Amino acid sequence: MATGVLPLLLGKYTRLAQFFGQAEKHYEGTIRFGFATDSFDAEGVPTTEPKPLTLSLEDLQALAVRFRGAMDQMPPIYSAKKINGVPAHKLARAGAEVPVKAARIFIHNFELLSLNAETSEATFVMHVSAGGYVRSVAHELGELAGCGAHLSALRRTQAGPFTLAQAITVDQLKGFADAAAIEAHLPHPRTILTEMPCVTVDEQVAGRLRNGMQVNLSEFSQAPLVKVFTSPTDMLAIARRIAGTLMQPIVVLG
Repeated sequence: MATGVLPLLLGKYTRLAQFFGQAEKHYEGTIRFGFATDSFDAEGVPTTEPKPLTLSLEDLQALAVRFRGAMDQMPPIYSAKKINGVPAHKLARAGAEVPVKAARIFIHNFELLSLNAETSEATFVMHVSAGGYVRSVAHELGELAGCGAHLSALRRTQAGPFTLAQAITVDQLKGFADAAAIEAHLPHPRTILTEMPCVTVDEQVAGRLRNGMQVNLSEFSQAPLVKVFTSPTDMLAIARRIAGTLMQPIVVLG
C-alpha cells in the first residue's frame, strides 16, 4: 500500500543516521472516504459503519486547509512510535493499552487534487515535517467530513534531499552483480548532508581525527558542522566547530 523513497545507509555510513532523522517528507496518495479503520489505513479493521460521502471536492479542500502549519498530531496506535522502548504497533497487536501522545509537527502543504465520486477517493499531495503521519491526517479529515476516512494508497516522492528520480528499485538492486555495481549507483559522498561544507585533510590531520583529537582546519565557513574527507570520495568524519578553526570530531567513519 505504501511505496516510494526509502533512504538506506550502508556500511560505515550507518554512523550518520543521526543526521537524517529530521528530514522532511513529500507524499502523494489517495484517501478513501466512507469509514474509518483502527490503523487509519486500508490494511486496518473498520471501526465505523459505512456512510456515504456527501461533500464535494471543494468542500473537502476547504476542510483540508485546517491541516496546514504547526499542530499537535495524535499518531496511530499502529505505528513505530516507542512507548517505554516498545513500538506502539507491538503493544496494539498484543491487545495492550497504547497510551500514545500527541506530537508537534508542521505540515507545509496539504492539497486535495481530485475526487472520484464513484469510489469516494480523493487524491492528494503533502509536504510534512519529520514525525508527521499522513494516516492521521486522513483519519481526522474523515471525522471533519462526517463519514470517516482512511488512507488507501501512499507514495513517498521525496525524503530530505532524496527523490524518486534518484531511487533504485528493489528489482534493480537484485540485478547488480556486486558491491562495486551498487556503489556506482549511489549518491556521491560529497553530495549528502548538503548543509555541511566539505574539507579535505592530509594523513597527519586524519590520524588525529581518528583518535578523537581536536584539530585546526582552515577557516572556510562559519558552519557548525563539516564533512571531513581524506580523498575526493573517502569521508573520514563529521567535525563540530569548537571555536574559530578548532574542530572536534563527533562521528568518525574510519
